[in-house]
Amino acid sequence: MPKVKPQKRNNANSDAAAKAHSIFKMNTDIGQHVLKNPGIAEQIVNKADLKQSDIVLEIGPGTGNLTAKILDQAKKVIAVELDPRMAAEVTKRFQGTPAQKRLEVILGDVMKTELPYFDVCISNTPYQISSPLTFKLLATLPAPRVCILMFQREFALRLFAKPGDKLYSRLSVNAQMWAKIDHIMKVGKNNFKPPPLVESSVIRMVPKVPRPQINYEEWDGLLRIAFVRKNKTLRASFLGTTSIMTMLEANYRTWCAQNDIPVEDGPVEEAGGDGMDIEQEQDTEEVDEEVMDMDDDDVPDFFKEETNARLEQALKNKTPRKKRGKVGELVREKVRQVLEDETGLADKRARMCDENEFLKMLWAFNQKGIHFN
Repeated sequence: MPKVKPQKRNNANSDAAAKAHSIFKMNTDIGQHVLKNPGIAEQIVNKADLKQSDIVLEIGPGTGNLTAKILDQAKKVIAVELDPRMAAEVTKRFQGTPAQKRLEVILGDVMKTELPYFDVCISNTPYQISSPLTFKLLATLPAPRVCILMFQREFALRLFAKPGDKLYSRLSVNAQMWAKIDHIMKVGKNNFKPPPLVESSVIRMVPKVPRPQINYEEWDGLLRIAFVRKNKTLRASFLGTTSIMTMLEANYRTWCAQNDIPVEDGPVEEAGGDGMDIEQEQDTEEVDEEVMDMDDDDVPDFFKEETNARLEQALKNKTPRKKRGKVGELVREKVRQVLEDETGLADKRARMCDENEFLKMLWAFNQKGIHFN
């Protein structure tokens, strides 16, 4: 990404932040809420326990209030800024000071930027990139020693929520699998200019080293299914959801083909009955409640699309559902065995399961050739 070239300036301007506000209007559409309270900025930096040898990544430096505190304690700051006006302002703020050579400003979108090496990340994070930024930092190699991040309060609460908490979600389990996360402090909206509409919180995120030796796509795929309806039992989330079983059947067929395992295909012979699949009856009764239970942040696209289609079909109640074949029945039985016989989690709800229980379930599914990536 292009770097902002320092402009000539003789004296540092301690009032740069105040002047910046009068020069141009903050763009709240990209999360520009500048932290104006120097006491809060100092507390945030102190929580990072910086060393004089540290290289610090700062995301969205704004007018440089946090930057100045970091430069007092660290070897170097790499500041990634999306807004050219802000990038120029933070560059000018330190022009002509001893800190000038220790500040590198990168102009660009942090989510599209290949980040250089850094030891610590400190960020007053634009709220709209909270989730992708969290996982980009967790995916960074080598892992940073610590990340001190400011988020919208509800997002922060979800990050460190525990099983049984109202805000416990796929985000909670995923983040806590890869890092230890603690709450540091609340930050009121009046500490920013302009004030945001919501309260904020600062969290400390320490990536786990070494990383857990699991396949991320498999892990996240399992969590996506479990948390689509986190207040339902896992039995209902898997066996009671046609789109999920269809996906798992397709994955099983692929796995068998890759491992040269023959599968017996064809329809299942049934004696009697009116030809209606049991799942069709369940769909008509549950699909409305299913839609109400979904958390958009945790719902895979394929399920949202399928659920909308099922809702329309269930309400019209016209088209009969295709019966399962032999492979579908085999996959269904494997899923039942994992949930009921091997893990005993069939009647447990995702919101009450901890990290170890999800790991146990993933291992049992994989042992039976059931995959989620």
